[in-house]
Amino acid sequence: MQPQDAHRTVETVFRIEQARLIAALARMVRDVGLAEELAQEALAIALTEWPRSGVPANPAAWLMATAKRRAIDLLRRRALQDRKHAEIGLDLDDAQEDPVALIEHRLDDDVGDELLALIFTACHPILTPEARAALTLRLIGGLTTDEIARAFLQSEPTIAQRIVRAKKTLAQSGLAYEVPRGAKRRTRLASVLEVLYLIFNEGYAATAGEDLIRPALCAEAQRLGRILSGLMPDEAEVFGLLALMEIQASRLAARTGPDGMAIPITEQNRSRWDRLLIGRGLAALARAESLGGADGSYALQAAIAACHARAPRAADTDWRRIAELYDRLVAVQPSPVVGLGRAVAHSMAFGPEAGLALLDAPGLAERLDGFAPLAAARGDFMLRAGRAAEAKLQFERAATLTRNAGERAFLLSRAAAAGEGG
Repeated sequence: MQPQDAHRTVETVFRIEQARLIAALARMVRDVGLAEELAQEALAIALTEWPRSGVPANPAAWLMATAKRRAIDLLRRRALQDRKHAEIGLDLDDAQEDPVALIEHRLDDDVGDELLALIFTACHPILTPEARAALTLRLIGGLTTDEIARAFLQSEPTIAQRIVRAKKTLAQSGLAYEVPRGAKRRTRLASVLEVLYLIFNEGYAATAGEDLIRPALCAEAQRLGRILSGLMPDEAEVFGLLALMEIQASRLAARTGPDGMAIPITEQNRSRWDRLLIGRGLAALARAESLGGADGSYALQAAIAACHARAPRAADTDWRRIAELYDRLVAVQPSPVVGLGRAVAHSMAFGPEAGLALLDAPGLAERLDGFAPLAAARGDFMLRAGRAAEAKLQFERAATLTRNAGERAFLLSRAAAAGEGG
């Protein structure tokens, strides 16, 4: 094998196995930053060894064995003779003739718990949501700092500092690198799901920049969601979120026109919706409901998305069913953004005046002041109610509030149309 071919093989295998390596090492050394460094050392050794000796029969096991040896060497140098060190050291010492065979045998024994522990650690609520998202993409997603920076339209130094600070916070916290149990598990799982949905939403409706959507971020969130569902097959909300992301992602190709402007769901070309993703999403939703999670926040949102997915034409959409689902969702998740979605659903099911009445409910407008979608929704309701002049002002206000260029262009086009009488 040519050196360049060996290097490509090393890099491909490492990208696939990186999260598993870091997860196993983090459990040993109790430091995600150090675990990542040890994984990188294993990569460097492979880049040197494989071009000379050839790609091993089980490259993943080779990397794991090499990385764990480096970790044990480090622990020994630090004279950390704790029980975990002794246990792992004896295991490897007993298998000196074929350490790769030992690791290959044990590779899948606890990798689920180790990877899950890493996910829970990267998404720990002691970190800010932005730090959790960046660290998750780095450690579990395997994205480079540059890739994360480009995905979030941030400078590379900004993202690098965010990740460094997150690792330092975790290292100083004294956290146990393990899957939480009991009541703590549910609280921590909510944080994990929040991070995945934050990543997905930034791809589905970018908050800033020129592009309205960033499909690569959506795809990464979906991939992480599939990993999590495999590790936690009995958690209804995990499948609820996975269902929501799959169904929402099925519409990405139809969400924008050639000019990059948004296309409302009622005007999208449904033949461009990805039926495979819709099928996967509906299956995940059925799994969530079978686990007793029909009234979970993500499952309810997925059920709303499913109403759109099941309608062959926009005119076939069951808006009354969507309004009823929003009524249930607002009871579970009483946030102003959910309240806004509920107003939109009621405006479509019962008329624009019904939607305006909900927007004017005490507290909603005040809590969403300065939020572009609120002004846009009000403009849409007014336009459908025949109040074109008022609608124009609302669309113009919404355009001044958004930081996304594609959304701004869409809102200004709606304002212009309203100015011409709708």
